[in-house]
Amino acid sequence: MRKWEKKKIQKIARERMIRLFQLAEENAKTHPERARRYVELARKIGRRYNVPIPDEWKYRFCKRCNTFWIPGETVIVRLKPEPQPHVEYICLVCGARRRKPYLREKKNQTTAQ
Repeated sequence: MRKWEKKKIQKIARERMIRLFQLAEENAKTHPERARRYVELARKIGRRYNVPIPDEWKYRFCKRCNTFWIPGETVIVRLKPEPQPHVEYICLVCGARRRKPYLREKKNQTTAQ
């Protein structure tokens, strides 16, 4: 396979992943099982074609049970300042926890003031 063919295939895979995440977001409240399946398919496409999950969708689902997160309904979002500042996501379906550091954002705020 040529390099440009691989890039073209990866571009199509990325577009499909984005569309599946959009469908998952639309169906998360009314059909949670369907939304879970869309997330599962998007992740499978990403693994098969070696395409990373787009940043805007990375923290919108549970990696353990593929549930699309709706803050307050399927996930609890908390800010933890100590010992290292991070945002903690707790899945209400399976109990999995994910952390996302926010130290860089905090540094940018102090320099802007």
